[in-house]
Amino acid sequence: MPGPPGASGTSAPPRASPHGAARPPARGGRPRPGLPRAALTRVPWPSALAAALVTGYVTVFVLASAHTSYDTWGALLVLPALMAVGTPLLARVASANPERNIFRLLLLAMTAKLLCAFPRYLMAFVLYGGAADAKMYHQEGIELAAYLDQADLLTGVHYDLGMKVAGTGFIIIVTGVVYAITGPSLIGGFLVFSWIGFWGLLLFWRALQIAFPEADTRRYAKLVFFLPSLLFWPSSIGKDAWMMFCLGLTTYGTARLLDRRFGAFACIVLGSLGTAMVRPHVTALAGAGLMVAYVLRRRPRQVTALGPLRTILTAVVLGAMAVLMLQQVSTFFGTDGTGGDAVNQVLSETSRRTSQGNSMINASAPEDASPEFGLNPAGLPVAVVSVLFRPFPFEASNIQNLVQSVECFALLVMFVRAWPRLSRIPRLFVQRSYVAFAVVYTLLFCWAFSTINNMGILSRERVQVLPMALVLLVVPAAAPTRGAVRKRRPPPVWRVAPGQWGTRRTSAPPTPPPAPLTGPASLTGPAGPHEPHPPFEPFERSGRQQSPSPGSHRPRGDHPHHDH
Repeated sequence: MPGPPGASGTSAPPRASPHGAARPPARGGRPRPGLPRAALTRVPWPSALAAALVTGYVTVFVLASAHTSYDTWGALLVLPALMAVGTPLLARVASANPERNIFRLLLLAMTAKLLCAFPRYLMAFVLYGGAADAKMYHQEGIELAAYLDQADLLTGVHYDLGMKVAGTGFIIIVTGVVYAITGPSLIGGFLVFSWIGFWGLLLFWRALQIAFPEADTRRYAKLVFFLPSLLFWPSSIGKDAWMMFCLGLTTYGTARLLDRRFGAFACIVLGSLGTAMVRPHVTALAGAGLMVAYVLRRRPRQVTALGPLRTILTAVVLGAMAVLMLQQVSTFFGTDGTGGDAVNQVLSETSRRTSQGNSMINASAPEDASPEFGLNPAGLPVAVVSVLFRPFPFEASNIQNLVQSVECFALLVMFVRAWPRLSRIPRLFVQRSYVAFAVVYTLLFCWAFSTINNMGILSRERVQVLPMALVLLVVPAAAPTRGAVRKRRPPPVWRVAPGQWGTRRTSAPPTPPPAPLTGPASLTGPAGPHEPHPPFEPFERSGRQQSPSPGSHRPRGDHPHHDH
């Protein structure tokens, strides 16, 4: 008799796998079991992904350092360094923040902001062929960084910029300091300035949480961190990223001042000084909003003896800062005085200088003629629409303007849909001083910058007001009135025609109701005699009774599955 398989010393034939290939036998003649699915779940996928990323990064770094200059591959050193410095700071901010899962949102926002430096670089040096201010800042910054590396800082720094420090010269100094730390890398400089702009957006978000906690801060964080204009434009070497950071610092200090917190004046002074060195007229606009917000600030519940004196001193300091800012604006634009004529001169000159290129908004007369602008507030609504929501899609003259018009139209739709929230702004203007600060700054900015006559320039300048304008979209909606009961709509009542649901089909003829019992036992009970129960009669919702009959239609107003 043949024995069992494998008894004669020969191994069993290999078992075929489900995929058709024969699986080799294991030791001892037994087939090798398949890889269990649970083993795949035990693979440390996060560690494997991290190892793959590190391996790819090292490979790209070696290839880039061998075939390109430090101007390009230096970004591979700057990017992880900025992430390493920023991640612990974000973790500390998130640990003390009441928002849930905010660390992931902040980390994603910082990553997106840094990555937007690459398309911003491609636009400036590939699409426009280097015809951008970032090229000049880069070249001048390299020379300043080389001087700082060789100079003895203890004996003083004597470097001739060839221009005044305020304005373009200050950004050259900032670029030189950055290159002295990171090395002269163009893409690395874009990354650093984009990183600086991100912290400005973070300060705007924290200011709203401090001074206006009733607002929808989660929605504001998503808007201010991921709006395309705020991600893209302040991501290059230039004034936009620096202004974003300094305006955020000024707003953060304003929020702390309105909430009576320590360190408010330090943030306001540093932020205002940073903006005044680049664009002092924007500093004056922020100062005007700060003055209005401070006047409307809530009084404390418990007033101390030094409270009125502190208020007077604060008003004096803010007034002195406003006067200094106006003088700086007059010096910056080269006007005589700070009256209405000087303001009109500045606005007219701004319109003339920006009336060039294919993206011109309003065609003016001769090139050397400056159009006149009045201080009439009647044109304020048009100025707000022009600054916040233009260009419209039908005004786009190139691909860049078309993409920008899509964002502007989406922003316009958001404002229209937020009309119930916007209707509360007049009341909140008096009740919440931070709303007053945002409204005053937004209106003054739109009025001042509506003279820009080039859509491309207007798109870049707009980012200085968008964080304040977005505050109006997160105003809390009106709360329901106390005692008001929400009326619920009654459920629909079926009204159907006879026969709509068809006739009632039965497999067997209906059984007749049982005849009532006769006799004394049926009429007597524990409590005495009583009447016999009548047979069941179907009824409809209206209360009218209908006698049943075999094969009759279902009662009106009754659904097939509404049986009683």
